[in-house]
Amino acid sequence: MSSSRQRTLGSGGQLVLDYLKRKQDEDPNFFCAFQGDFDNSTGNIFWADANSRMNYSYFGDTVTFDTTYRTNRYRVPFAPFTGWNHHGQPVLFGCALLLNESESSFVWLFETWLAAMGDRHPVSITTDQDRIIRSAVLQVFPGTRHRFCKWNVLREAQEKLSDVYHSHPTFEAEFLRCINISETIDDFESCWDSLLQRYNLGDNEWLQSMFAARHQWVPVFLRDAFFGEMSITQGSDNINSYFDGYINASTNIQVLIKQFEKAIATRYEKEVKADYDTMNTAPILKTPSPMEKQAAKIFTKIIFTKFQEELVETLAYPATVVDDSGIETVYRVAKFGEEHGAHFVKLSVFEKKASCSCQMFEFSGVICRHILAVFRVTNVLTLPSHYILKRWTRNAKSGVLLDEQALGLPSNSQDSYAARYENLRREAIKYVEEGAESVHVYNVAMDSLNEAAKKVASAKNHVPAVIHDSKAQSYSLDQDKKIEELSGDLENASRRCEAYRVKLLGVLKEMEERKLKILVNVQNVRLNLRT
Repeated sequence: MSSSRQRTLGSGGQLVLDYLKRKQDEDPNFFCAFQGDFDNSTGNIFWADANSRMNYSYFGDTVTFDTTYRTNRYRVPFAPFTGWNHHGQPVLFGCALLLNESESSFVWLFETWLAAMGDRHPVSITTDQDRIIRSAVLQVFPGTRHRFCKWNVLREAQEKLSDVYHSHPTFEAEFLRCINISETIDDFESCWDSLLQRYNLGDNEWLQSMFAARHQWVPVFLRDAFFGEMSITQGSDNINSYFDGYINASTNIQVLIKQFEKAIATRYEKEVKADYDTMNTAPILKTPSPMEKQAAKIFTKIIFTKFQEELVETLAYPATVVDDSGIETVYRVAKFGEEHGAHFVKLSVFEKKASCSCQMFEFSGVICRHILAVFRVTNVLTLPSHYILKRWTRNAKSGVLLDEQALGLPSNSQDSYAARYENLRREAIKYVEEGAESVHVYNVAMDSLNEAAKKVASAKNHVPAVIHDSKAQSYSLDQDKKIEELSGDLENASRRCEAYRVKLLGVLKEMEERKLKILVNVQNVRLNLRT
């Protein structure tokens, strides 16, 4: 799989070119680049629309480059860049058609993709373990944590170790257990050595090479880097997820474009539904914890569910002090009645910062039950801000995380339909959240929305036409002046609203702090009564 290969699209190449030209006409922020002679079906192509580029600005911390087509003998050499959105759903960052699979082609592709994404390097990237791709990643992403897709490694194991699998039926289960269940690096390496000795595989070259690369595919070595997955074995099992059910080995180039568009539309619908469910479905709280109530307001529905699961589990995980230097305290946290599987949490008392040996937060961005158990016994009642990753919150897509000019997007973000839509959607979500704070604010918000709806309807009915005579030009200037005045009024109103919002948030914060102090006092009184 590591040799350079040349593919061809035949007559389908023109179909792709026509599609890309149409997309460029529709979207001025559509990015497209060619390498080599694609007209004669011997080159490579990369493209990303405005949505993909904006998605990267929000969720570009971890990226998957999916080359499943190489291992599953796809008819079309289609390779997408994907990630995870704030609902834990796959999100697209661009696509490539690779007719030439040399190392220089992958270097070109990665550099081109990076340029389209504003030259912002991801924290981590997942690819297959091919030698050529490994070399290209090292050249273009030297500071990015590179992981091999575990699904590809295990698929290759079935080929390289087929004789062992057939002659020793128990080997595969033990092999998988060694990879997936090992809690520590020492556990894994001890288990690996034992496995090789038991099945007399010490001289197997493939196993030797994969052990040498263990830091890039065995889960226990990857916990200290962010991959945005809710479990250590989740996403690396199979990276071909975004286009599942739409593009497969039998898809030809004629069908590819239609299926590509259909997949994007379906993924978008699922994100909108997840947004709606998060905004309109109040989660059921399972504890009286202020931290749970706080998390329910901050995180998206799916991420809150995972957080809640960890929080509830703390009831069965007592935390015991094993070392206390005054500045840093070390706790041993294990499930009640189970001595094995204990984790150790280091807590900086003054900063309310903790690190756990399970490294769940570092890997997934969701705080683990072990740290939460320590917070419970140390009376940390709300989640410290450094444990709230914006990418997992309801407001993940509010604000601009990456300079629009760096992405090549217009500074006013109004030339593209996608940009206009996203800006309006973002502001609408903020408006809904703030407008629902109280009955009074809700009524003010509804009145404002009704007034805004009338102005939008009026603007749609009076779209300026092409001006030919001086009278029309004068009318246009008057309209422009009126629009300028209204824009000024709108800006002033926005500033006043922002001032009110800041004041309101200040009041809410003060109320929350008072409530927490009361809760602490109540707990202290209860403790005094017990003693």
